[in-house]
Amino acid sequence: MKPLSITEIVSATGGQLIGRDAGELVGAVSTDTRNLPAGCLFVALRGDHFDGHDFAARAAETGAGCLMLEELPEGGVDLGVPAVLVENTLYGLQRLALWYRQQLDIRVVAITGSNGKTSTKDFAASVLAQQFKVNATKGNLNNHIGLPLSVLSAEETDQVAVWEMGMNHAGEIAPLCEIAAPDLGIITSVGTAHIEFLGSREGIAEEKSALARALPDSGALILPASCEFDEYMMKRTHAKVIIAGNGRGVVRAENLKMTETGSAFNLCINGFDEVPVEIAVNGKHMVSNALLAASAGYALGMNVEQIAAGLNAATLTSGRLRRYVSQGVTVIDDTYNSNPDSAEAAIETLADFPVVDGSRRVCVFGMMAELGTHADAEHLRIGKLAAEKNLQVVSVGAAAVKISQGAHEVNDTAQHFDDAAAAADWLKDYCRGGDNVLFKGSRMASMENVMHRAFPID
Repeated sequence: MKPLSITEIVSATGGQLIGRDAGELVGAVSTDTRNLPAGCLFVALRGDHFDGHDFAARAAETGAGCLMLEELPEGGVDLGVPAVLVENTLYGLQRLALWYRQQLDIRVVAITGSNGKTSTKDFAASVLAQQFKVNATKGNLNNHIGLPLSVLSAEETDQVAVWEMGMNHAGEIAPLCEIAAPDLGIITSVGTAHIEFLGSREGIAEEKSALARALPDSGALILPASCEFDEYMMKRTHAKVIIAGNGRGVVRAENLKMTETGSAFNLCINGFDEVPVEIAVNGKHMVSNALLAASAGYALGMNVEQIAAGLNAATLTSGRLRRYVSQGVTVIDDTYNSNPDSAEAAIETLADFPVVDGSRRVCVFGMMAELGTHADAEHLRIGKLAAEKNLQVVSVGAAAVKISQGAHEVNDTAQHFDDAAAAADWLKDYCRGGDNVLFKGSRMASMENVMHRAFPID
């Protein structure tokens, strides 16, 4: 973050300064007192189950150089550091990020979609780093709090930013676009994630299209060739549109093959010779994410050799089809999150693993959240699909029982366990060297607990 004066923070937020501005500069912004950078601005957010104001004194004691508050502590307690009083600290954080973005000379790649945002971000950051100094979303900082923090983490010397935009309710993407002011937009997919709150895929598409509408005429909208809402999105932007996909599009993969270590293909971009690429992850959907990232490099003037080098070097965030071997069993860690579309993609990926010397392919599923009235039907469908692909189905947790019930419509081998320990014990007894085991579930299902109990990392 470019160091800011307290006067600049007051001006950007429209707040009131309490205490004295002694000329100190703020070099970071934090909302968490557990890991405060020295001299940072601590923003006291209010949530359903917490109030950052309760930690304001601790923040001042442990290194914060300035506080953003809605009110001062009762009794006139002297916090010992300047405070900026605002009506709403969330809006104050967002206004500060909006102002800060306007000070940056940077090209912004914004990524949204029902699935694949973080993987696409990881690929894009690696590609763009071949030519530019890149700032990228860290962890899951992609919502109405996280995106402003991502913006405020950018340095003066950064040339390109790759920022995710997440949502689960209508009306959330447009304000993020206003803050980030993207030049390029990537919409990875329009699926059924968060359908509980948006009602239909059409409602989800309309929310995602806020990114398309926010792009400047000089920008680019990047879409997957496999998305049935491509034309819908094209009608909602004045930016150039780039289509990327397996076997089709301006940026495409040809001769795709799954290998023991990932996915190999020839990267083809109109106007360039094709270049061989191997990404360190399996799955056609992951190749699609890589191609979307490659398109960002292409839109920013990179050549195909640079783009290919970035894809080859990419390392994905933990929990996204990461593979490791434990006691001879290949474990596919896709535990970060789940919805019907990403679960279907994971099933297709596991089904592509060859059966060698009688090896088994096992999918261990937790529940999928935020499906509302669609929950039972989607859990049943996913279980049935996995069984139809000749995969051994295991469901874990009471909310996931419909998955094994769906599998039972095909065969009687599916297993269900209400708790992680029982599921892990069964897996340890059932699996043998050479088997491939996929773990998948929504964040609240904590499927990594089952995975690590059954197959600790060697």
